[in-house]
Amino acid sequence: MKTIDLNADLGESFGIYSFGHDHELLDVVSSANVACGFHAGDYQTIPKTIQLAKDKGVAIGAHPGFPDLKGFGRKQLDLNLDEIYDLVVYQLGAFQGFAQLYGLEVQHVKPHGALYNMANRNYEMAQTIAQAVCDFNPKLKLFGLCNSFLVEAGREKGLDIVQEAFADRTYTEEGLLMPRHEPGSVKHQLEDIVEQVINIVKNERVLTNNGTYVKLNADTICLHGDTPEAAQNARLIKQALEDEQIQIKSLE
Repeated sequence: MKTIDLNADLGESFGIYSFGHDHELLDVVSSANVACGFHAGDYQTIPKTIQLAKDKGVAIGAHPGFPDLKGFGRKQLDLNLDEIYDLVVYQLGAFQGFAQLYGLEVQHVKPHGALYNMANRNYEMAQTIAQAVCDFNPKLKLFGLCNSFLVEAGREKGLDIVQEAFADRTYTEEGLLMPRHEPGSVKHQLEDIVEQVINIVKNERVLTNNGTYVKLNADTICLHGDTPEAAQNARLIKQALEDEQIQIKSLE
């Protein structure tokens, strides 16, 4: 039976201010990317999210981002490579501390938002992030966009690479994500999202914004949880995968 890992970005609340659909998504996904306090999340949300993932049997990973609460980590910041290295290590350290308290191993690292997108396109930044992960713990898996510089840099550092695709994002003919500010960059129709997920898993390809297909060999697919319909969409995607005899399974 064909298998696929599903992941979601979680723990993006702030204290009493709840955001996202963590409980519902953790009933569907097999890997959780937990915000580490820079773009979202805080010192109380991180442990709550780790505990919830533990209760649901979902693998956890650190989700470091730029120090950009106002922009939710989606603003490109002009930081030097030393700063990039340090902010990644800083967030990994905080997350690892809480994971250790709850008796869980950190499975992976997935950069967030602009940090992720810039590293996928910028080789020096990708190398810096991969080096930070490797220096912190070379056993950690590194998530990167399929066929990106982040994947290439992680491999060069000897890390276990997890190639990622997105359920609801539109791709360019280069196999990259369309920038969010461009019209049509995010899919909203459930039928289109399900079709893209099935196409990625079964046929290892995705339809691009110009109507052609590009090959993707994805190990994991991200389900975004920051829309009102996120929980319902996740359940229906899970059902569609099961109907196609595709098992949702955590990474090995």
